[in-house]
Amino acid sequence: MAQAPAPAGNASTPRIDQREANQQKRIDQGVASGQLTQKEADKLNKQQAGIQKQEDKAKADGVVTKKERAKLTHRQNKADRAITRNKHDRQKKNPA
Repeated sequence: MAQAPAPAGNASTPRIDQREANQQKRIDQGVASGQLTQKEADKLNKQQAGIQKQEDKAKADGVVTKKERAKLTHRQNKADRAITRNKHDRQKKNPA
C-alpha cells in the first residue's frame, strides 16, 4: 500500500526560494543605485549564503519540517530588516 506524503513535511520550498531571489535582487539593486556600499552588500550576501546553507541542510533528508521552515522564515525576516536598514542608512560617497 502506498503512503501519501505528509502535507507539512516535504522538501519543496518555493516561497523560501522566491523570497531569497527577491532579497538578492534588492541587494543587487542597492549596490547599483549606491544605496549599499560594497562592504554592506558583502555582509548581506554572506547572510544570504548562510540562509541557503541552512535550507540545503534542511532539505538534505528529503523533508523540510515545520520547525525548519519557521527557522528559515525567521532568518529571512532578519535578513529583510537588515537589507532595508542598510539601504536606507546614510552613505558616505566615495571620492571620484
